[in-house]
Amino acid sequence: MAINRERKEELVATYSELLGKTDGFIVAEYRKMSVARVNDLRKRLSDAAGGTYSVTKNTLFRIALEQNGWPVPHDILVGQSGVIFGNGNLPAVAKALQAYTKEKDNGEFLMVKGGVISGSIFRAEEIESVANLPTLDEIHAQLAGLIVQPASLLAGLLESATSQVVNVLQAYLQENESGDAAA
Repeated sequence: MAINRERKEELVATYSELLGKTDGFIVAEYRKMSVARVNDLRKRLSDAAGGTYSVTKNTLFRIALEQNGWPVPHDILVGQSGVIFGNGNLPAVAKALQAYTKEKDNGEFLMVKGGVISGSIFRAEEIESVANLPTLDEIHAQLAGLIVQPASLLAGLLESATSQVVNVLQAYLQENESGDAAA
């Protein structure tokens, strides 16, 4: 169905807005997906890390990419394309998408074709590698563990040293008390 010029400009503006908020995007081909399944995918991506899924018009999305200085992955923007935007945490969004694509049922189909991350075009298998990276929350937890571990070791050493000083002082006091009683 043909769309008028005004609607095309509106779509390019929408895609530009989405590109302005994202750290990368993944392009997927979809077929026979019900509205309920698309809404489920959108919810999962949003819950994962604020990801966004948008069915795009390839030609208009290419225009938005060019206008916003993004590389244009011409070979993956073919057919029915849905674009998944990372919005600050692409690995978590990629994980949620990977989990979703493994749940093929009722003849529905969603296949990752590739994407763009940090100005570089990635193929489907490279996007899968991104999905296997730790999420920002997982990295934060690992860093917190690395920071807390030395602090807890230091606290243990200080406690041990303090108790040893107390034991020496207590032994000294007991020795002096017994020496005073003997005199």
